[in-house]
Amino acid sequence: MLDIVMYLIDFVLHLDTHLQLIIQNYGLWTYLIIFLIIFCETGLVVTPFLPGDSLIFVLGAFAATGSLNIWLLFALLFIAATLGNISNYHIGSFIGERVYRMKVWFIKKQYLNETKAFYKKHGGKTVVLARFMPVIRTFAPFVAGVGKMNKKMFIFYSIIGCIAWISLFLFAGFFFGNIPWVSKNLTIVIFGIVILSFVPPLYEIIKRKIAARKNKKTEKKKQSKKFKKK
Repeated sequence: MLDIVMYLIDFVLHLDTHLQLIIQNYGLWTYLIIFLIIFCETGLVVTPFLPGDSLIFVLGAFAATGSLNIWLLFALLFIAATLGNISNYHIGSFIGERVYRMKVWFIKKQYLNETKAFYKKHGGKTVVLARFMPVIRTFAPFVAGVGKMNKKMFIFYSIIGCIAWISLFLFAGFFFGNIPWVSKNLTIVIFGIVILSFVPPLYEIIKRKIAARKNKKTEKKKQSKKFKKK
């Protein structure tokens, strides 16, 4: 298990090297491999660990060199991400609220609850916002299905989210990926993208914990006041 984790970390941090080898060895089949990775990242609840943001950025950088077609990439990534969302939505819809009673090691209740809280606060915009948050973007469509969110509304927000997400990282990689400093320090850039992508969900978690502590303190003060009155 540790070997698999270490391989995945190495794969994410050295995407440029691995992608170069994939392109050299598989040619046009590279597009299918990329399609499957992006589809599975949000299409299956069990694969939130697959690269997303960093992968798309590096793909944009390779497209700038002519190794890959930028418009074909955009179309494939959009289809893969959208179909992944819809697939995960249907899985969640099929399982329904039973998921909270299930004891499955790869479905953490913490992630489900965090995503559910995010839905409660942001509504349908969650589908768009979650696109930019690793792990949460894998659970967002699943929780939307569990909660029986209106399917047409879900697909509408999914399309907007996928276009925004892919455009940002793919074209950022295309325009900035081959700047000398960036290309020489691509591992650092990838590492930075991975860290930055975790900032929004961490911010939400910390903010909720602070709010929960404040609520507890308020409740304690109310109880102590009631006790003094008695």
